[in-house]
Amino acid sequence: MKELHSFSWYAKHVKKHLPKDAFKPVPARLFGGLAYLLITVTSFLLIGLLNFHPLINLLFSVVIGCSFAGMGFLGHEILHGTVVRKPWLRDTLGAIAFFPLTTGPKLWRKWHNMEHHVHTQHEENDPDAWPTLEKISKMKAFRWVYRLPFSVRAFFSFASLTVQFTAHSMKMFTMYIKEFKPKTQPKVWLQIALPWATWISLIFVMGLEKWIFAFLIPLLIANFIVMAYISTNHRLNPLVPVNDPLANSLTVTVPKWVDVIHFNFSYHTEHHLFPGMSPKYYPLVKKHIKEMWPERYHEMPMGKALKALWNTPRVYFENYELVDPNHGTMYGSLGYGLDPDNVKSKTVSTTPKNTKAQE
Repeated sequence: MKELHSFSWYAKHVKKHLPKDAFKPVPARLFGGLAYLLITVTSFLLIGLLNFHPLINLLFSVVIGCSFAGMGFLGHEILHGTVVRKPWLRDTLGAIAFFPLTTGPKLWRKWHNMEHHVHTQHEENDPDAWPTLEKISKMKAFRWVYRLPFSVRAFFSFASLTVQFTAHSMKMFTMYIKEFKPKTQPKVWLQIALPWATWISLIFVMGLEKWIFAFLIPLLIANFIVMAYISTNHRLNPLVPVNDPLANSLTVTVPKWVDVIHFNFSYHTEHHLFPGMSPKYYPLVKKHIKEMWPERYHEMPMGKALKALWNTPRVYFENYELVDPNHGTMYGSLGYGLDPDNVKSKTVSTTPKNTKAQE
C-alpha cells in the first residue's frame, strides 16, 4: 500500500508557493451567479407568459437546467467561505444559489463541509462514500439489484444521475437533522421546505405542462450535470483510512469555457487540499501539485472518467478494489491497478478479508 498523507500535509508544502491573495475571498464571483439568476428568471417568465411550441420550451428547459447547475457550483463555493466571509451573508447567498437544487445552507455545510471534507472516502464516516461488499450483503434490496446484468445496472446508474443529487440531499436531511441543536432545527427544516413549497406552488401558477418545462426538466438536467462531476470526484478512487486527497480524489479536465461557466469545479483534488480557497486559483495549485507529486496525482478528461465509471461497479472490496457481486469480478481503483484506457477485470473469491485472485 502506498504511504498516505493528510490533506494538511500536502497543503503545508504547497501553500508556501502561493500568493497571499489566493487565500482571500473573491466577491466578484457573484457576477456569474447574478447572470445565471437573470437567465433563469427571464426563461421562467417567457415560458409562463407566452405560449411557445413544446420544442422551444424544451430549449428553455436546457438553458434553465444549465443555469441551475451553475448556481449550484457557485453555491458550493459560497458556502466554503471563498466568496464572502460574513456568516449571515454567506448563508443567504448560498441559500439563493442552492434554491433550485432544494438544498439548505446549514444542511450543506454540515453534510459537505464538516463530514465529507473531513472524512473523504472513509468507509464509515464519509456520507458520500459508496458501500463495501460487506455492507450491501446485509441489504436485501441491494442484493436484488446486483443480480441484474452489469450493463443494465450501468444504464440505470447513469440514468439515476438525473435525480441523485436531490435524492441524496433528502437522505442527508434525514440523517443529520437530529444532530442540529434544537433551536437550529426549525431553520434547517425551513431551508428545505421553503424551496420545495415554492417550486410546487408554481404548478398552480403556471399550470402543470409549463411547470414541467420550467422546473422539473431543468431539475433533472441540473442533477445530471452536477452529478457528472460528483460521480467522478471520488467513485473511481479507493476508500482510505487517511484523508489523502491525492489518493481519494480525481481532477477531471474539461474545455476552458466549461471551467469558466462551472466555476472551476473540475479541479477537485485541488479543492480538497484548499477547500477555503477560491477555485480561481486552483490552476496554480494544480501546477505545483504536478511538479511535487506527479506520480500520485490523478486527472483525466471528463469523458474518459465517465466511461470508466460505466465500465466498473460501485461496490468496494477491501477498500482498494471495485467488485461486481453478481459475477465475482474485481477491478482496481485509481492508483491500485485501474487503467481507464483499458478497464480489465479478474475473477476473485469475494469473501471479505480473504481475497484470492484467480487468473
